[in-house]
Amino acid sequence: MKYIGAIDQGTTSTRFIIFDENGKIVWSNQLEHKQYFPKPGWVEHDPYEIWDNTVETIVKSIRDADINISDMAAVGITNQRETVIAWNPNNGKVYYNAIVWQDLRGSVLIEKIRKKYGEDKIKKLSGLVLSPYFSASKIAWLLDNVKGLRNAANKGDVVIGTIDSYLAWNLTGRKKVITDVTNASRYMLMNIKTLKWDSELLSIFNIPEHILPEIVPSMGTVYGLTSCYGPFGGEVPLGGILGDQQSALFGQACFSQGLGKCTYGTGCFFLMNTGEKLCNSKNGLVSTVAYMEDGHKPIYALEGSIAVAGSLIQWLRDNLKLIESAPQSDLFAEQVDNSGGVYIVPAFAGLFAPYWRSDARGVIAGLTGFSNRNHICRAALESTAFQVNDILKAIESDSKIKLQVLKVDGGLTNSKMLMKFQADILGIPVIKPEITETTALGCAYAAGISTGVYSGVNDLLGKWMEKERFECTMDNKLRKEKISFWKKAVERTLNWTV
Repeated sequence: MKYIGAIDQGTTSTRFIIFDENGKIVWSNQLEHKQYFPKPGWVEHDPYEIWDNTVETIVKSIRDADINISDMAAVGITNQRETVIAWNPNNGKVYYNAIVWQDLRGSVLIEKIRKKYGEDKIKKLSGLVLSPYFSASKIAWLLDNVKGLRNAANKGDVVIGTIDSYLAWNLTGRKKVITDVTNASRYMLMNIKTLKWDSELLSIFNIPEHILPEIVPSMGTVYGLTSCYGPFGGEVPLGGILGDQQSALFGQACFSQGLGKCTYGTGCFFLMNTGEKLCNSKNGLVSTVAYMEDGHKPIYALEGSIAVAGSLIQWLRDNLKLIESAPQSDLFAEQVDNSGGVYIVPAFAGLFAPYWRSDARGVIAGLTGFSNRNHICRAALESTAFQVNDILKAIESDSKIKLQVLKVDGGLTNSKMLMKFQADILGIPVIKPEITETTALGCAYAAGISTGVYSGVNDLLGKWMEKERFECTMDNKLRKEKISFWKKAVERTLNWTV
């Protein structure tokens, strides 16, 4: 039996999971890292802490699973996307904390670029919506605000890359700085067609190309061997890198055009495979690279992001004190047949796809004297389903592809009430897989393809197993009525700030 390791470096924690060649979890360890909020809208992580946690989870997992390094066929990396780190490739010194994908400090630059160049140019080149969410404005901020960084960059003493770059560089003995094409597609600096750093985008953001990592395929090649002095204590091929949401799409075996998945976590991320066809969205979605195997054409995806999903349940618990634990929201929601006309739009910091309205703020609409805690808990869960439906309709409109089923993963899928309501609102089956750690599984599969454990994606199709299916039973009239009220509630959130 051969084993594949997966480093799953997320927004709040780092995990290392060991899979066997059948995709079954053998062992895992997880460590959280500190969140830093130095100013309103700023979010940072300590890169050294992330690396230390990566080392510790690997060492503990291998020791606890009692596995010989010789039996580790490969290791893959999946990571929080858009988060960037600036470090010295000569000695490993980190110049500043990691600027996290949620960070908004690039907003001023983004607005200047919007006024000077417009949004269409940026989207045509990068496939992305002009937003501080993506890496480019964060990289520009580092160069312009960290003392001496731009001068050091001109001397070749700086590289700025996403978390995958930093981990891969450290794992393989600090020899080569790389980023895979899925992560590169989130920088807003890569040409979405040529899959190379784009000179025009680099000029717009005033970022020199030589400080960026080399763009490599997501799989099909070995990037290097882990250092004998590193956490593995031996040479293990590093052979698969995917941004977390693309990795979940891959782990869900969405290898064909028209297959999609939605990950329900703190936020929601809905991706649909569009095949070798690059779809340019007219409905507020982004075009991104789903994955690319060495020697093959890239596979693209359309993506819609939801800022607030699971975090809304945390808000009910921590701010409103309506519940004592997240699972309690489900218990209360199940006490009523519907939300009693209550609709919650959690636009706490604006709305993401397909609206992209930073002026929006959250509302609870439809309250009456009849409304109680059960209705509010149900409305909170239902809000995620309505947001996912908004993205589904945008994806279908852009791609001209009708989604037949939706594969789901993430913590919120434990809510049976939400999953049933999701199927009712979408009008299609919602399916949970047998193995729910799809993000880590995706990069493990990619690493397995790179090292010959698997012959290719067709070898993986039979490994995906359905665990639970939720069918639509809601009639069309009621569905349309509920969606209509949802849209009215969304309208109430708009133009709240100036």
